[in-house]
Amino acid sequence: MSYKTPVDDILLALKTAAGLPDLIERGIAEGLDEATVRAIVEEAGRFGSEVLDPLNVLGDRTGSRLVDGKVETPPGWKEAYDAFAAGGWTALPCPAEFGGQGLPQVIATVACEIWNSANLAFGLCPLLTQGAIDALHAHGSEDLKRTYLPKMVAGEWTGTMNLTEPHAGTDLGALTTRAERQPDGSYRITGTKIFITYGEHELADNIIHMVLARLSDAPPGTGGISLFLVPKRLVDADGSLGARNDVVCASLEHKLGIHASPTCMMKYGENGGAVGYLVGEENRGLSTMFIMMNQARLAVGVQGVAIAERATQKAAAYAAERRQGRSLRAGTGEVMAPILEHADVRRTLMTMRAMTQAARAICFATAREIDLSQRAANDGERGQAAARAALLTPIAKAFSTDIACEAASMGVQIHGGMGFIEETGAAQCYRDVRILPIYEGTNGIQAIDLVTRKLPLGDGAVVKAYIRELAATAEEVRASNQPAFGRMGERLAEAVGALTEATRWLGDAMRRNPEAALASATPYLRLFGLAAGGAYLARAALAMGRDGTPAGANAMPVALARFFAENLLTTAAGLAQTISGGAESVLAVEPEQLAS
Repeated sequence: MSYKTPVDDILLALKTAAGLPDLIERGIAEGLDEATVRAIVEEAGRFGSEVLDPLNVLGDRTGSRLVDGKVETPPGWKEAYDAFAAGGWTALPCPAEFGGQGLPQVIATVACEIWNSANLAFGLCPLLTQGAIDALHAHGSEDLKRTYLPKMVAGEWTGTMNLTEPHAGTDLGALTTRAERQPDGSYRITGTKIFITYGEHELADNIIHMVLARLSDAPPGTGGISLFLVPKRLVDADGSLGARNDVVCASLEHKLGIHASPTCMMKYGENGGAVGYLVGEENRGLSTMFIMMNQARLAVGVQGVAIAERATQKAAAYAAERRQGRSLRAGTGEVMAPILEHADVRRTLMTMRAMTQAARAICFATAREIDLSQRAANDGERGQAAARAALLTPIAKAFSTDIACEAASMGVQIHGGMGFIEETGAAQCYRDVRILPIYEGTNGIQAIDLVTRKLPLGDGAVVKAYIRELAATAEEVRASNQPAFGRMGERLAEAVGALTEATRWLGDAMRRNPEAALASATPYLRLFGLAAGGAYLARAALAMGRDGTPAGANAMPVALARFFAENLLTTAAGLAQTISGGAESVLAVEPEQLAS
């Protein structure tokens, strides 16, 4: 089954979670109207369905190969990338001064979902290039920006993010890649980086590596890290490509999934040192790199939505065709029924679809706050939006990728034995998606970041204001008195109440017993995601009845919101109990006991 862009679901989430009409009215989405946005979504969907989706299975089966030091991507990859760049898709949110279209982040986020639903292994390349563009635009020198950004925005050159080293992993303070100052103002980079996505390929004429390294006189730890731009090929004074830089791909990783995406071990400075250029200030590279990382965290969350959507589409199509067993629904008689008729299959599909739409809404809402943080009219609103975006980013990343793994697993289950066989494509979704909770800081790290850094923002005022908004949505559902909503308002109010109490408990725990708070961080992030997702789905359901007519029980936004509230939000109370009462049993076991 081919991927089909869920245009209506995307547009509904844009309206009700991202507040697209408000962004248009206020000029945040300057030059756009709803008809134009629909046209962008539909055109992006056509490219995804017609160009990227047909390459997805071929890419999985063929993979990328390292041949004589060069990476060969699967057949059709180069042609697809050329068409992608020629179509202007690389330039959507990029600054107009360097050839970009300057569109809002919410629009780029939609496009990101479509590319990655159609072909996750392909979508990783422009995703990382966008992060490199953002970091360079924010902190690069004027000369670096003039030299590199126009080509990157046009898609002629791609970008990477080089953080991880074999011995360091997530602990960036332990990295050992070295940078030495040169008389001409450049630097020489020496070291090894691993897990570098699209670190080498033939899709573009040049690859711009953003590399974390340490100067010889830098202080220890993360406070001594600098960020450098290291091109695959050097750029001459006239802007033309020069000699090959001292950077090579030493090997490709053999992975569980995303086989077509080359994951490289990169070696810098094997022959005297790779030429690099400082981005930002010396010893402050991590703060600059966080621009890339935060952009990538939202994008990876969107990738979770993308694969959850793909898995759901595949499962629903199979369930409609596969006949097995007798249905209890009237009129089916003795004929074997499509498994879609069976109540448990419908429950599973509703779970997949509701979780996907909830995660989509969270990601779009996060993108909205990023747009406001950059484009709002006054400093106060920009600051408030930046804080809200910081709060939501770990939830968008972790909740969305967690539910994606669950949805992909459910998709395999719907297919039954055929799901365990590669030909159906359900197994590829399951394999591909598993990297997403690991990318850009594992989901456990996202949960810790949420509890230790994001909850204290504004002395707790940021999270309290957000929870008040969730509570207001629950009250609006209750006050609407719509029969089709069932117990949606009650269940949402209970979930928001559980989130309120858990937030209060964690604030106290961080003061009196920080380790207990850390032990409770992951269930807290899950609770937060459920409450937020339930509220966004409820807002979509409320929008169905705003023309004065009752919201129909058969309208899918209403059905999804009610299902989510009555079947998934019921776990909120248990999660709250786990948060406040489960830490002691976690910490009672000594680490040495778990190692034996």
